[in-house]
Amino acid sequence: MSLTDRLDQYLRTAGLEAVWFARPNSFAWLTGGGDNVVDREGDTGVAAAGYDGDGVRVITNNIEAPRLRDEELDSDVTVETFDWHAASLAEAVTEASPAPAAADFNVPGFESVDTTQLRQPLTDKQIEQCRELARDTAEAVEAVARKVEPSHTELDVTAVLRQKLEGRGIATPVVLVGSAERAQSYRHYTSTDTELGDYALVSVTVQRDGLHVSTTRAVAFDPPEWLTERTRKAARVETTALAATQAVGRDGGTAGDVFDAIQDAYAEVGWEGEWQNHHQGGATGFAGREWIATPGSEAAVTLPHGYAWNPTIAGSKSEDTYLVSADDIELLSGTADWPTETVSAVGYDLELPRHTVLEL
Repeated sequence: MSLTDRLDQYLRTAGLEAVWFARPNSFAWLTGGGDNVVDREGDTGVAAAGYDGDGVRVITNNIEAPRLRDEELDSDVTVETFDWHAASLAEAVTEASPAPAAADFNVPGFESVDTTQLRQPLTDKQIEQCRELARDTAEAVEAVARKVEPSHTELDVTAVLRQKLEGRGIATPVVLVGSAERAQSYRHYTSTDTELGDYALVSVTVQRDGLHVSTTRAVAFDPPEWLTERTRKAARVETTALAATQAVGRDGGTAGDVFDAIQDAYAEVGWEGEWQNHHQGGATGFAGREWIATPGSEAAVTLPHGYAWNPTIAGSKSEDTYLVSADDIELLSGTADWPTETVSAVGYDLELPRHTVLEL
């Protein structure tokens, strides 16, 4: 189903005449990758994209309109402007839109719209964009990871990694570099001036064209003897999650069903209850996670779509972005130039080569 088909169905079901998107990820989703961000700290961008059954149009102020027309939007997208000093974006949308309408930001008198379900599953064009983003991300992360040294600090590596990614037009909302000391203490090892020491985990969630990709790599210099084993067990949990995602997606099940399989996998590998120490990931796409799986979650598992599961086991982690369809589980965030170990899912007939620890 195309984006316009989904939106037509949404408008009919909700009894609306139009729907508007100003949050950056949904603006990008509707415009095919357009970027409405100037200030990264804002919840909404400088423009809103709307759909009323006749096509996509964008409303923005007179400052931003020329750049958006020239650099961010297809030529068939109509751009309407208002004077920056005369109105707010919400006021301009209210003035221009047929009613009743909905929006993903605060527009007085408009209903709110849950964009998560509209953005799933990915279209063919979005899948190709995601493949390219994931490949570029894996190349950048692995290139940086291969050159780290024990005396480098977490912040040293973070700075180089952000530069490498941003140089490819990839925004970096999440870059985590965990030293041996801090990766064993925290699941979200936000970077500090701590030296890497015996090993390091490098984790990113990045964005380009509105699409997101997540991946983690482990590098070691003098690793603890348990690191490879725990990484393998985390990879078995991740592989189980992927197998369950495909099976549940075929059957029309929920994220809670996948989570049941994740819990069973942790128990099978000898770490029952370890899932309580960190979220396990879920569907990705036009958000770092469109949803995060939890026990009993009712979120729908859609195919084909991107999934990034990220199980952790006390100082280790396994994480990549996959495209899961009814007949395939495709690794997106890989280069074929990193050591792997084939692991088996728990309770499913699936084996996958998963990234393991690179010893430098």
